[in-house]
Amino acid sequence: MTAFRVAELRRFSRRPALAPAPAGAVSLAMGEPDFPTPPQVVEAAVAALRGGHTHYADQKGLRELRAALASRLPSKPGRNWTADDVVVTHGATAALAAVVLATVGPGDRVVIPEPAYSLYADLVVLAGGTVSYVPLAPDLHWDLDALAAALPGAAMMIFSNPSNPTGIVHDEQELKALGELLDGSDVLVVSDEAYHRLVYPGHVFISALEIDSLRDRTVYVQTFSKTYAMTGWRVGYLAGPREVVEAAAQVHRTYNGSLNTAVQHAALAALDLPDSVVDAMVDRYRRRRELVVAHLSGVPGLHLVPPEGAFYGFLRYDAGLPSEVVARELAERKVMVRAGAEYGPSGEGHVRISFAAAEDDLWTGLARIVGHLGGAGS
Repeated sequence: MTAFRVAELRRFSRRPALAPAPAGAVSLAMGEPDFPTPPQVVEAAVAALRGGHTHYADQKGLRELRAALASRLPSKPGRNWTADDVVVTHGATAALAAVVLATVGPGDRVVIPEPAYSLYADLVVLAGGTVSYVPLAPDLHWDLDALAAALPGAAMMIFSNPSNPTGIVHDEQELKALGELLDGSDVLVVSDEAYHRLVYPGHVFISALEIDSLRDRTVYVQTFSKTYAMTGWRVGYLAGPREVVEAAAQVHRTYNGSLNTAVQHAALAALDLPDSVVDAMVDRYRRRRELVVAHLSGVPGLHLVPPEGAFYGFLRYDAGLPSEVVARELAERKVMVRAGAEYGPSGEGHVRISFAAAEDDLWTGLARIVGHLGGAGS
């Protein structure tokens, strides 16, 4: 018999099981850099293996890695971050799972501004909590009035910044407004900042940890996947209030155990990469972002809020069809996208496109999308 929690997960989850694009198709569906991992990182992993780093590591992560990560966090007045404030996890996925399962119980309510990365809601369901979805404003930034109505009595709020799937960067003013809304409450904030290095001209990223009114209630979740093109390496981490970090560490070691030791040495090498390595990738994303905006702007039946960060465009279409149907029809036309409904109720009527794809694939995929949806409903 299927366990109750798994049955609930299957009932609520909209996350598809992803597979490689079939022959002849191009994929604009995956949130995965198409760049190779920098060779310095690969070489560090090989050297670690040859150097005998093939045994279990500290279950919170190698102390030298945690110390290096702590030293890069925004400083906190009166206390510096230390290795004991950081847990290294099996990707950001395991970091998110650890903090949700450690702090959310049956009946606890979690606020998720949506459209949002669908893993958040799935983890809340797995923990036995309930999700309060709060739709975004028309510009895809937070609707602060709606948040003000939803937050009282909540246990947690989860968001990504820059955002998956919208590509929005929640700015300093928004973050400060959130801090004011939470003043006097016990709401824990989980800020998934996986795309923090991918921000485009005219927009400025600021971490929730840099906001005075948020830093003491914020669990910061990060990954090496996007910044360093290390998706398959599965290195993530979290930092935050010491008692939450300790609880999350206990959950993580119970579910996952310690992370691959050699990979942690590779992560240390990634932290030592010159900024130029990451900047070169960001510049390519910027050019692809400009290509997407130029190709889709002014097309009848299609509407795109220009991405401010990350590598996604959340494309609204006028065709009166469910997004899962539209995604399926596009797949039949050899371009893979993600259905907007995967990301929450107000994601219906949209598809998410990823421009973490080669330029030739991007040109081909956008042409197929425009050919199918352009003018629909007009």
